[in-house]
Amino acid sequence: MTATAADLDRTVDDVARRATAASTPLAQAAPAVRADALRRAAAALGDHADELVALAQAETGLAETRLRGELTRTRVQLRLFAQVVTEGSYLDVRLDEADPDFVLGPRPDLRRTLWPVGPVLNFAASNFPFAFSVAGGDTAAALAVGCPVIVKAHPGHPRLSERVAGLVGAALVEAGLPEGTLQLVAAQDAGVALLDHPAVRAAAFTGSQRVGQLLAARAAARPTPIPFFGELGSVNPVLVTEAALRERADTLLAGYVASVSGSAGQLCTKPGFLLVPEGTAYDAAVVAAAADVPEHRLLNPAIADGYERRVAQALGADGVRVVHAGTLRRDDDEQGWVTPTVAAVSLDDLRAAGPTLLDEVFGPFSVIVEYPAGTDLADVVAELFPGNLTVTLHLGAHEADADRAALVARLGGHAGRVLLGGWPTGVAVTPAMQHGGPWPATTTDGTSVGTAAVGRFLRGVTYQDAPQELLPPPLRDDNPWDVPRTVSPRGASQQW
Repeated sequence: MTATAADLDRTVDDVARRATAASTPLAQAAPAVRADALRRAAAALGDHADELVALAQAETGLAETRLRGELTRTRVQLRLFAQVVTEGSYLDVRLDEADPDFVLGPRPDLRRTLWPVGPVLNFAASNFPFAFSVAGGDTAAALAVGCPVIVKAHPGHPRLSERVAGLVGAALVEAGLPEGTLQLVAAQDAGVALLDHPAVRAAAFTGSQRVGQLLAARAAARPTPIPFFGELGSVNPVLVTEAALRERADTLLAGYVASVSGSAGQLCTKPGFLLVPEGTAYDAAVVAAAADVPEHRLLNPAIADGYERRVAQALGADGVRVVHAGTLRRDDDEQGWVTPTVAAVSLDDLRAAGPTLLDEVFGPFSVIVEYPAGTDLADVVAELFPGNLTVTLHLGAHEADADRAALVARLGGHAGRVLLGGWPTGVAVTPAMQHGGPWPATTTDGTSVGTAAVGRFLRGVTYQDAPQELLPPPLRDDNPWDVPRTVSPRGASQQW
């Protein structure tokens, strides 16, 4: 074994050992302690906002306004999950009283709750250096329910990752959580080795479909397979009816361009396709809106390379017409500066092009698809866009009828979020949010945004006929954590 390999093994084993040591005390920590720790972490990020935003700007090229908003979102996520911990319904506590007269035969005393799975490995994203990185939603959700977190830092913002990990890790320990609650690794080999390590009990990933599939397959192929939540990208089709265009075409098309070009199109919810009726006049409005978009730096040279390659492939497909030709400029550091490109194609030509057009283009590029009269839009989504984070439907003012309700119901089978109007970019951090969708948008139907995100890092455990002294706190009769509980009382089965 080479020295490098030996050093890697020691690093991985040491990180895994610390996470394992933290697991039991973290899981058993009172909700008030975990909630206080999350709030302290949010405060630490706020206290160093200017420093952190400057670091993020230098490493990612994202605008200051965007980054300050994202940092606020990250802090809100931490505080939101602190409320989840304190309220306690996420534990889904169920108590079945012992019942000798149970309708199916004598029933023992059964008490069920959800318990943390153990150490979680979180692969940070490039395009959200705060909200989907070291202290982002995946980390916050796992910490909230009592899982130690090991973050594989993204190479696109290494200095920011180290600084955030230092601030948040210190805040967690100061609040009384164990050492090893939050750890950071930087090397790609270390991240992969940890995915294989028996101490790691679940993993989360936000990134490309190719890398996500490789990691998901590796997690499934372990001697002890583990849950792997991967967000792998999405093209987020937007469907527009003739009535909607007739009523508000200019406003709608301007909103479309703004959604495509925000943060240089480097958002997982960017609308990659806009489906409009054949014969729609859209060129002038799209060109006018796109001409006002200033150039924006892409995250790093590798992303610029990928964007340039994919745009060339898409524009080279048969039947594709350029509506607005954007630009790609390289600076002295090989960073790419871009303005939006919008193309158009018929529905038949889109079908013929297949993956050349249908695969995601990460950056400010989108395709307008013209569909013939009488097209069943739900069939088109099922055929060409079967799994996405979002599907958006723009209707006319008087189109909320039974036929449209049936369409909306069918669209829900192909996306985690169905929008009736508006634009998919901008994901509200709130209890009812679903940020996940059918394959290939994500590897499971969980969510990485909103309070339901904690469910990815929990497993059910039932205790049968256990003495009070041996039960975890939420299952004891005195309910010291004061969490909501569902009780199935003795004798109730006689009324079933």
